[in-house]
Amino acid sequence: MNPFSDTPPMRHFWQSAVLALGFLVCGCQPREGAQSAGEKAALADSLKRRVAAAYDFSRSNVPGNLMSLYPDTGRVVAAAAGRLTTTRDALQHEIAAFWDNVGRNMRNPRWIWEESHVDVLSRDAAVMTATYRIPHTTPAGAPHEIRGAWTAVFVRSGGRWVIVQEHLSDSDTPEGPVNSSASPDE
Repeated sequence: MNPFSDTPPMRHFWQSAVLALGFLVCGCQPREGAQSAGEKAALADSLKRRVAAAYDFSRSNVPGNLMSLYPDTGRVVAAAAGRLTTTRDALQHEIAAFWDNVGRNMRNPRWIWEESHVDVLSRDAAVMTATYRIPHTTPAGAPHEIRGAWTAVFVRSGGRWVIVQEHLSDSDTPEGPVNSSASPDE
């Protein structure tokens, strides 16, 4: 029997085989718009730099710098210090209250990002999780440090990357690592 014969069963077999091969080849192609590892790394670095600049307490207008990370309008979900906000105005109020009640009382505060991870989810979404510490001096002159972990979901909106959801948790432990990468024996 000739496998290339023109009988109806063989014609159907070869048409199906060619069609299946076509689907296989098309299915193995990179998705249109898929990001390369280099593009993902560049976006991760860009987000880290942008966040670090916003959290630079040596610059003036700290609350405004922090708010620059969020969209100008729309919903923003943020959880911190046991509180939850869902609007930009409520978040702005919480940030201003933090700065007025805590931030202004820190002498020479430095926000230090320690371990950080950025996962690029798509061309228009990414998530960053990081640990931080804020060494400073109290108004009484004593050294003090606030530390914790932060997770933020970024989306590209209107040509810029903004945070639409975040969670910040301060550590109850004043010293020691706040990351889980370190083993308990280290």
